[in-house]
This record gives sequence, C-alpha cells and structure tokens, in this order.
Amino acid sequence: MYKYDGLLVHQTLDEHGAIEVIDTKGERALHFGSHSRQSSMIIDDPNHLNSFYAQAMMGLLLFNDSPKDILMIGLGGGTITKYLLHQFSDCKIKVIEFRSSVLKVARSHFQLPLDPRLKVKIGCGGEYVSKQSLQTEEQHDLMVIDAFDHQGMALEVSSEKFFDDCRVLLKDDGMLAINLWGTNKDLFQEVTWNMGRAFEWRILFLPVRKRGNIIGFAFKKNAPKYSMKELRAKANQLEQQYHLNFPQFVKDFKRNNTTVLDKVIKK
Repeated sequence: MYKYDGLLVHQTLDEHGAIEVIDTKGERALHFGSHSRQSSMIIDDPNHLNSFYAQAMMGLLLFNDSPKDILMIGLGGGTITKYLLHQFSDCKIKVIEFRSSVLKVARSHFQLPLDPRLKVKIGCGGEYVSKQSLQTEEQHDLMVIDAFDHQGMALEVSSEKFFDDCRVLLKDDGMLAINLWGTNKDLFQEVTWNMGRAFEWRILFLPVRKRGNIIGFAFKKNAPKYSMKELRAKANQLEQQYHLNFPQFVKDFKRNNTTVLDKVIKK
C-alpha cells in the first residue's frame, strides 16, 4: 500500500492516533497520521543524520562538543538519540517519550539500540521535568527537546514554567536545544519569550534552511562563551570531524540573533 508518496511498511493505532512507517527510495520516515515527517532514516546508514532539522540540532556541538549526561524530551524514531550514542561513547542518555507505541516502532523499524547507556521512560515530558525539578537540580549538561504530535509542537514544552524547570535540571554550565516550528508565529513568539525570560536571554536561534523548523538554544550562566573567531575555528574543525555544515550554522547564528548575540557570544 502506498501513502505519502511512499510504501507503507508498518501502521499501528494507539489511543493518541496513527503511527505509520513509510519507505521511499532507500529512506524510511515516521508519520503520525499526517504527511509531516516526525523522523527519517537512511535505511542502509541508520546512524546518519539525513534530515536538515536534525543536522541543525547538532549546532549544540559548537558549545558542548563532548556531552556526557543528556536528557531528551521526545523520541520519535530515535534519530538524534542514535546519533549521540554512536558519536559519544561515554555519554548517557535518558529519554522521556509520551507514547509507548512510538518506542516500540523506534526499536522495530528505526534500529534504536538496546544500549546500557540509554534509558527510555514513558510519560509526559513536561510533567517529568516539573517533578524532577522539585527533587533535584543540576543533573544534566545537555537537554534536547523534540516533542511534536500530528498537529505540531507539544504545548507541554512551551510554558515559562517548563523552561524554569529545565534550567533547574541543567548543570551550571549546561545548555538546552529545542526543535521549534517557526510557521506558527504566535506559539513561536510565546516560546521565545518564555525561554528568554527563564534563561535571562542567553538564547540563540538557528532557522533550518528550506524548512519551517527553527532550533532554539538556551544557556546557563556559566556556559562557555566564545568569540565569533573562536566559533568559526571550531566550526571548521567540527565540519571535518562530523561532515555537517557547522560554518553555515555560525553564519546563521550571527545573521539571525542580532539582539541577543552578545549575551552568548563574546565581542
């Protein structure tokens, strides 16, 4: 059966709707009952980051190139989770995924590994962060938030309280990366304001070229602060190492963050 211009290889329904896996010309994609892709994977190279938004999320490596303790909100097909596990052998990752059916499909169709460094908890990411922030603080050096459903970005990860709680769970030099949907202008502006307030405007945005995604980055007060010259040199080194366009990321950071750039980048 063909759907969304590809071959439907798996379909299941849970209480939240459809979960579909579509193969097209050597590429596999996860859908939640709509044409929008939630994750994608090259079937013969499952650890490769082939989607533009996932590549842009790795802009975080310009500021933390050896993440050790990672909390992720949202699993999808596990594209970013797999990549971090593959590239950083000494990292540990905890993922909060809302739907157990999504985890099953990530295991069965997207080669999410059974790895002792990876723990996946089923539950609401917003609730988890809220509860954890009351029990402990400064656990993680990196948080990665990529929580979407078939309608768009999950509202549970957009409030000022959510970002306040995230700040509590980050180490004093930690950072957060979040996948945002820029075409919903009102929600994007709300998230920008809430994230900026929570992190005292130590934030940067990276629009994903040719896509509606915008990647937001937020930094704790003791996060490393680099000059543009240092970032360009680091981008060239990371490009050689990971074969992603880090120099372009640096250019786009400078172009799109004129009002907050000096909060994060040294003059």
